[in-house]
Amino acid sequence: MALSPSDVLHIARLARVGLTAPEVERLAGQLSAILDHFETLAAVPTEGVEPTAHPLPLANVMREDAIAPSLPASVVLRNAPQQEDGYFRVRAVLE
Repeated sequence: MALSPSDVLHIARLARVGLTAPEVERLAGQLSAILDHFETLAAVPTEGVEPTAHPLPLANVMREDAIAPSLPASVVLRNAPQQEDGYFRVRAVLE
């Protein structure tokens, strides 16, 4: 489907995009090629094909939650740049 420069200018106006004359000519060809691709896709027979969000059957793979002992606070705080009273010391976010 070939778009005319006036079609491109109309689309640009709807999108509130300013175009120069060379851009209009270039985009007319590019948008026409995109529409040709859609025409090709529209020709594909899809009778009896259920709509899907993804062509492959995907499922989230998550491990079971398992209760495990935590690290002792002394080990965790060893890497803290600053600590105070057994807690991480951080700069105030709200003042």
